[in-house]
Amino acid sequence: MHTDQLDVDEDVVRRLVGEQFPAWRPLGIRRLGSVGTDHTIFRVGTGLAARFPRHPGDPDEVRAALEAEAAAVRELAGATTFPVSEPIAIGHPGAGYPLPWSVQAWLTGHDATVEDPAGSSSFAEDLATLISELRAVDTRGRTFQGGGRGGHLPDHDRWMETCVAKSEGLLDADAARTTWARLRTLPREDPDAMCHGDLIPPNLLVRDGRLAGVLDFGGFGAADPALDLVVAWHVLDDGPRELLRRALGCGEVQWLRGAAWAFQQAMGLVWYYVETNPTMSAIGRRTLARIASSGVG
Repeated sequence: MHTDQLDVDEDVVRRLVGEQFPAWRPLGIRRLGSVGTDHTIFRVGTGLAARFPRHPGDPDEVRAALEAEAAAVRELAGATTFPVSEPIAIGHPGAGYPLPWSVQAWLTGHDATVEDPAGSSSFAEDLATLISELRAVDTRGRTFQGGGRGGHLPDHDRWMETCVAKSEGLLDADAARTTWARLRTLPREDPDAMCHGDLIPPNLLVRDGRLAGVLDFGGFGAADPALDLVVAWHVLDDGPRELLRRALGCGEVQWLRGAAWAFQQAMGLVWYYVETNPTMSAIGRRTLARIASSGVG
């Protein structure tokens, strides 16, 4: 999926697990099919999942990021009613793989690309509870850091122009440019709140139409509280989406900023993954269609 992607296979994982965590040596190792873009995931036995970063990086920085994610999950474990991917261990480079890697507890359920909850009012209610619980976590003075989603919408103008240019022939580029020109001007009215940061279908587990677990807290942090509203557009159809809005009591500007962040993310998904990850590209297309049909853009 990425030109500089790190590849890892079952033999390498078997060696890493056996050398670094001998107690798990008898457990089976199986690579999982996943539409996720940042990690290659292997199931270890029946109760563990090993995650290997796909992007090259400085090992010390990667370890720091893994430790920060583990700390975020521990912080959330007592704050949310939904299962989260409990951190178990962090491995170190070896067997030809150059970066630290992580082991988490296995969560049961299908991700929302497999079991689609788009029409589920119950799932919308669960999402409202999740977002409310995240927002209730004390920021302890933390504020938005970095250049990713969750700060100022106009900071993404250059990226959006790249996305529009790359989407020629895939999308109506003129309409996309017009939509972004409207959304980028939405004012920021709310102080930073704690957000998951990436509530897209692969990070949400579904069981019987309900939210069964939440994955990937690498982006957990203080940000525009509208950021987690991307889930309304990435996951839900009209009726459940409106239920989510009412349950959260979102004002007009916050709700539209959520659509803006979803639009920014979806524009990148469509062209970047059109050949290498069609499921992710399709998620982007569906999100854009929902935003367009709602009249937001």
